[in-house]
Amino acid sequence: MAKILLVLYPDSVTGYPPKYARDSIPVLDSYPDGQTLPSPSVIDFTPGALLGSVSGELGLRRFLEAAGHELVVTSDKDGPNSVFERELASADIVISQPFWPAYLTAERIAKAPKLKLAITAGIGSDHVDLDAAISHGITVVEETYSNSISVAEHAVMQVLALVRNYLPSHEWVVNGGWNIADSVERAYDLEGMNVGVIAAGRIGRAVLRRLAPFDVRLHYTDKNRLSPEIERELGLTFHPDAASLVRAVDVVSIHAPLHPETYHLFDDALISSMKRGSYIVNTARAEITDRDAIVRALESGQLAGYAGDVWYPQPPAADHPWRTMPHNGMTPHVSGSTLSAQARYAAGTREILEDWFADRPIREEYLIVDGGQLAGVGAASYTAGGESSPGSGGK
Repeated sequence: MAKILLVLYPDSVTGYPPKYARDSIPVLDSYPDGQTLPSPSVIDFTPGALLGSVSGELGLRRFLEAAGHELVVTSDKDGPNSVFERELASADIVISQPFWPAYLTAERIAKAPKLKLAITAGIGSDHVDLDAAISHGITVVEETYSNSISVAEHAVMQVLALVRNYLPSHEWVVNGGWNIADSVERAYDLEGMNVGVIAAGRIGRAVLRRLAPFDVRLHYTDKNRLSPEIERELGLTFHPDAASLVRAVDVVSIHAPLHPETYHLFDDALISSMKRGSYIVNTARAEITDRDAIVRALESGQLAGYAGDVWYPQPPAADHPWRTMPHNGMTPHVSGSTLSAQARYAAGTREILEDWFADRPIREEYLIVDGGQLAGVGAASYTAGGESSPGSGGK
């Protein structure tokens, strides 16, 4: 029997279970590229429930305890005296979300001799030291596509919120005002703007498709150029690199994985090459940007706005400068943890566990590390051999 250590974010301040705004969520047939939805043997939780917090337990307790396994659930994940640190030494499986990542550093992995499986409930496994996982024979998996569209919707929302100056306008109403001039002095139409996407994978392509009806001019850069058919369909302009793209656009939406080539890509030099008054939305990884360069650009007016939901570390300190920098639309890391997305990544987690316990192959599209090497999606999205590191903001 196995010991499963499950790290989830804390419950709502109003308690659990919360009162839900809706009675159900839409039922999907498949993901946009035809990939099938998670397919565990049974879904014995309520889709649309708050599954991602500690009391939600990803709907796993009944399933795991009925099979004789031990489940430890905690939100206490940081520091040498945390529950996570204490329980890790005897854990066989660790499950963590990108929104509240349990950082599996090389040092922590070395202290976990029984650990054989690390599951990311969602997308983004860069809170795991993949080199250490490879050297210790740990399988690393994540639920590809489970919350990709959720993130894409969030990014489009934040693009519109920045360009239309939505948040400050809303605050005038909340505070009893009717300050039209104050609200519109930084508000523009998105129509006619040039909008660029850094990385056109599942999320990036979904953002491009959702922005196309706004009659914007769409640009993208990616290591793998999209097909001519997709470029024609969406009217895309391809750029060979980020430096070329950012000079041509008014809005940038970042969707790249974090690796050595993207670490602090958006530094003072790159941001200064952008049009004055540009906007950046980052729902990918916090450290693709230089934290303080973003603050300086907003304070100087080089950037008109910055939004996103990824921070480093997560959660950030109370005095993190992104909390108070001007013209920001930051949120906690929530884009991929809607109640809709939780139903999918909870089901995907159970599917992975069922396959693992039955000694069946885990879906290729879920694999990041397997058999002592990068595998599946991981082989295309991550780097190893001393080039990757955990703690990059998690998605």
